[in-house]
Amino acid sequence: MYDRILVPTDGSEYAEDAAERAFDLAETTDAAVHVVCVVEQGPLGSVRLPGDDASAADAFAERAEEFVGRLAERARERSLEVETEIREGVPVRELLDYADEVDAEVAVMGSRGRGEVSRMMLGSVTDGVAREGDIDVLVVGENGDAD
Repeated sequence: MYDRILVPTDGSEYAEDAAERAFDLAETTDAAVHVVCVVEQGPLGSVRLPGDDASAADAFAERAEEFVGRLAERARERSLEVETEIREGVPVRELLDYADEVDAEVAVMGSRGRGEVSRMMLGSVTDGVAREGDIDVLVVGENGDAD
């Protein structure tokens, strides 16, 4: 059914719940999981706050490493084949490009992420991937159920 499953994360509880569903699916289908986080470059860029050694961009990248690493470790604990990737750019575009590169057949994503307000105004990353991509999207709701 599926050989490669895209597991985007932004570190939110919704992404964590979606990852668990993705891991269940991977176990059922013997698929590899591809955990990816996109660091959206904004106006802060290389700005450093007083007393901080790292720029905002560096801090975001470090957090992305944590998010991806945590999920990859959980996948490995379940004896799943896992690949990780961190990208910079526009999340929907980067996720779809990565899905194409690895020939992922499905993305398992949370119905919300860290940017809940933007969902009402611009549409969420999940909505964008579902609408713009040529990939199945399994949306996991707030209670961990697939929508």
